[in-house]
Amino acid sequence: MTRDVSELFTFDEFLTHWAGERPDRLALREGDRCYTYTELDDLSARAASALIGAGLGKGDRIAWIGKNSDLYFILFYGAARAGIVMAPIGWRLSPTEWGFIVNDTQAKMLFAGPGFEDLGDVLAGKLRNDPAIVGATDAWAMIESAERTAFEPSAANDAVLQLYTSGTTGNPKGAVLSNRNLFGLRKHSDGLDLPYAKWEDDEAVLVAMPCAHIGGTGLGIMALAAGLPGVILAEFIPDGVFDAVEQHGVTRFFMVPAALQMLLMHPRCASVDYSRLKYILYGAAPIPLELLRQCIKMFGADFIQAYGMTETTGTISMLPPEDHDPAGNARMRSAGKALPGVEIVILGPGGEPVPTGEVGEVVTRSSNNMLGYWNLPDATATTMTSDGWIRTGDAGYLDEDGYLFIHDRMKDMIITGGENVYPAEVESAIFGHPAVQEVAVIGIPDEKWGETVKAVVVAKPGVSIDEADIIAWARDRIAPFKCPRSIDVIEVLPRNASGKILRKDLRAPYWAGYARMVN
Repeated sequence: MTRDVSELFTFDEFLTHWAGERPDRLALREGDRCYTYTELDDLSARAASALIGAGLGKGDRIAWIGKNSDLYFILFYGAARAGIVMAPIGWRLSPTEWGFIVNDTQAKMLFAGPGFEDLGDVLAGKLRNDPAIVGATDAWAMIESAERTAFEPSAANDAVLQLYTSGTTGNPKGAVLSNRNLFGLRKHSDGLDLPYAKWEDDEAVLVAMPCAHIGGTGLGIMALAAGLPGVILAEFIPDGVFDAVEQHGVTRFFMVPAALQMLLMHPRCASVDYSRLKYILYGAAPIPLELLRQCIKMFGADFIQAYGMTETTGTISMLPPEDHDPAGNARMRSAGKALPGVEIVILGPGGEPVPTGEVGEVVTRSSNNMLGYWNLPDATATTMTSDGWIRTGDAGYLDEDGYLFIHDRMKDMIITGGENVYPAEVESAIFGHPAVQEVAVIGIPDEKWGETVKAVVVAKPGVSIDEADIIAWARDRIAPFKCPRSIDVIEVLPRNASGKILRKDLRAPYWAGYARMVN
């Protein structure tokens, strides 16, 4: 009898299952390289055997610096089968940030993706634990030459993935995710009459967002869970998306609204055949009404907004296609309703539930909630309760129908083009500039990116501020997407009685006329 996949909770179970059920079906594709489920099962098992043979065991970390790649997914799936934790690191980060995260993971092996062959030189002097740095060619050789040996598969609650999310203190935190976090919610949707939760046998999923984000790696996992092909793009490029839709049968993808706008602006967009495209998932920001109208007209697909965070293994609420109206409606400003199996409540300042329609902190509990932050018990205790609730740091409210409306960010995070930026991190990068006495960083509305980063600075006495010089200074220290696009110079930063900078006061003029300070 065919096993019900809703009973499967681990990578090892899924890979074994689909290799038996769909041995010759396409499982993974990057460019011209294709792998059936039999081949993916074999290669990932050999990757697990190779890692174990190199001395790694359950709970050890490996890291990846590179773009999306078939090699990444084979290594990740193999490591996960054996309970070895993969930590993908954003390729757009600076070498200093790379070094911090690699050191924090305590990874025993660091894999350099294709095109990152000089990683050892770039990180020279920055790594404490002396991990083995393995280039793509050597990684393939390691996997292909390994003999498939028996190993103890990881269990449902074992850690398998560590994704880094920037912290308000300026240092990234590793959110540790288990097999159950990644696969557990699916069982709650089975049997429900939700067309977008069901999969046809001829579907394929595009993986175009970065693998260091849950929106990238998570789409690969979505394809695996459904026993369907994951079509991998090394990075988001409009031509790659168009080719995947036309030539490789992609039926679903996830994009941030800024990426959708880039597709629309591309000269090739209007000539592509989108007849197979069923669903476009988007997140990180609500979709502007005019952009939705243009997308529906161009792509003809159903739209789904996904709201979540790294700590909740991605999506916890969803705005379904039927609530997306080109004419506009009140619900389109919401983040939809909690997924089956997810609890969402709104709490006031004292931790008490607030009445329907009243703004408070969004708090959630489900099998999606992370195990915790890697080696940060205090930060974990601040974010998670002992009975499994996570404080999202977002301010919002629930309406009488259970729709979640995000009102503002209780944390000061900026989301620009789908990338999370925390002011403290940018402020730290700017603060040492010889002309700057004080600095505060805010997000301001931007039509293309949702928000862009602005720095508000106070000059040292008798010194003038050069905007371009401040921005260049920051670019030497942090990733370009985190750097301010503009600088304001003021005489004094607004502060409350305890001396805390009032970022809300700084943001207010730029957000005048907006219903909320989230674009």
